[in-house]
Amino acid sequence: MTDASSGKGALRPIELPPPAEGPALSLHEAAARRRTTREIAATPLTPAQLSNLLWVAWGVNRKTGPFGAPGRTAASASNSQEIDLYVMLEAGAYLYDAAAHRLDPVAALDLRFGAIGHRQAVRSKAPVQLVYVVDLHRLTHTAGFEEPGLHDPEVQKSYYFVDTGLIAGNVYLFAAAHGLACWFHNCDKTSLTNLLALRPEQKPLFAQSIGWPAAADR
Repeated sequence: MTDASSGKGALRPIELPPPAEGPALSLHEAAARRRTTREIAATPLTPAQLSNLLWVAWGVNRKTGPFGAPGRTAASASNSQEIDLYVMLEAGAYLYDAAAHRLDPVAALDLRFGAIGHRQAVRSKAPVQLVYVVDLHRLTHTAGFEEPGLHDPEVQKSYYFVDTGLIAGNVYLFAAAHGLACWFHNCDKTSLTNLLALRPEQKPLFAQSIGWPAAADR
């Protein structure tokens, strides 16, 4: 099995409940508690928790942002929004559609193993693995200010690495505010490229594990 086309038809889109603010720590308290926790329980997140997590990470927070495109909860170069957020669950792999606030099916396979790099020697039980994938086409064809650096591979790297970090930072703060464990790490880029059937202009960058701390396994 070498690509996502083999099992995609077995999955249905997941319509996420509307994001809603719930009991959580203040921003100051969340920043104080932000940390990396690698020991994560297998306990699934609820649909509401997953919805809120994805919206805070990279959701649409206003209809019109810079250059007329919808605004997102994290910034990006020229509002190119070049980072795609793939969501790995036990049931399969999905792509987060921020505009519709929905998970679109990609592969009916548990690809969470691919979100851990080979050299990390950790078999994560995390119920949610986020995989950050850059789409270089959106940088070179931005709807925003088309500066020359958007076409320079080295400058592109600086943009998409920073933009990934901004999203990952949102995830860390959300996790801290809600008592969740979070770990930003490398991923198996070769395996994910094949299993997600990514196009040549798409490149997996990093992954992030989220769930309940193992000590709080319910």
